[in-house]
Amino acid sequence: MTSKSLMLRHVKAPIIAAPMFIVSTPELVVNQCRAGIIGSFPALNARNGKKESTLDDWLVKIKSRLKNDDIECPLYAVNQIVHSSNDRLMQDMETIVKHEVPIVITSLGAKKEINDAVQSYGGIVLHDVINNKHAKKAYEKGADGLIAVAVGAGGHAGSLSPFALIQEIREWFDGPLALSGAISNGKSVAAAITMGADFAYIGSPFIATTDANASYDYKKMVIDSTSEDIVNTNMFTGIHGNYLGKSIENAGMKISDVIANKDSKNSNDVFSSKNDEPKAWSGIYGCGQGISNVKYVEDTVFMVNRMINEYDEAITKNVQLYVYKA
Repeated sequence: MTSKSLMLRHVKAPIIAAPMFIVSTPELVVNQCRAGIIGSFPALNARNGKKESTLDDWLVKIKSRLKNDDIECPLYAVNQIVHSSNDRLMQDMETIVKHEVPIVITSLGAKKEINDAVQSYGGIVLHDVINNKHAKKAYEKGADGLIAVAVGAGGHAGSLSPFALIQEIREWFDGPLALSGAISNGKSVAAAITMGADFAYIGSPFIATTDANASYDYKKMVIDSTSEDIVNTNMFTGIHGNYLGKSIENAGMKISDVIANKDSKNSNDVFSSKNDEPKAWSGIYGCGQGISNVKYVEDTVFMVNRMINEYDEAITKNVQLYVYKA
C-alpha cells in the first residue's frame, strides 16, 4: 500500500492541519484527528526542560488519546525544522523514532539521514517546498511526499501561484502532494484537489480555535483581519514569511518601513531575532491570507466538521456538473 493511499484511507476529507510554532498543542492535534483530518505540531513546541512538556511527554499523551474509539483519523504528524539553528534536531529525531511517529514534516532543509530514520520504521516524510527546484532536491534526498507552499501561506511562505507550482511538480511527481496557501474552507480544499493536489494544508484558521495556544489578542486579530492586512517580509527571521500587519504596528514598527526593508536579512536564526528586533512568533504574529471567512473563535471539531461538509458539498456539485455536461 502506498503512503498516499494509506493517508487518504484514514481521513474524512483530504486535509492536513499545518503545524504552527507555539500555537499547535496536543489538544489541538487530538481534536483535529477526532474530527477526521491529520493533525500536526512542531517538535519545538514541546519545550524540553519544563515539567510534563518534553516531546516524549507530548507524544505519549497524543498516542494514548488517539486510541479512543471516537477518533476518526489515527494519523498525526510532527514537524521538524531541518536548519542549522535547530540544535534539538537529532535529539528530537531519536524521540520521533522511539514513538514511531507516522508522518514527519520537514522544513527549511532536506536531509537523507532524517528521511532514512523515519522510513526505517515505516513512517512517511513530507517536505515543505516553495518551488519546483526545491521539490526535486527533496525527492532526490528521499522524501515520500511534498507540501507545495504557495503564495499566501501563513508563516514562512512561498511566492508562486498554486496553479503554477502544482502543475510543475505534477509533471514529474505522482506521490503524496499537499497544497498550502490561503486555504481556509471546504470549497478551497475541493479546488486544491481539482488542481492536482492530494491534500489541502491548512493552518491559520486553527489559530482562532479554543484549543490553540494563542493569546486573545492574536485570535481577535485573525478574526478582524483580511488578506489586505497580511505583510510579507524576511525582516524578522531572515526568511520570507507572512505576518499580521496589526501585530507589526503594535510592536512599534511602521509597515511601510518593514516593506521597504523586505530584502534585508537581519537574522540567521529562524527562531528568534537579534539586537532590538521584535521576536517573531511571540509579539509578531504569523498568519496566511485566507482568513477573511474566520469570524469567531470556534471549537476545533466544529471547525473541521464545517470544512468537511463544505468540501463534500463542493465535490458533489462538481460531480453533478460533470454529469450534466456529459
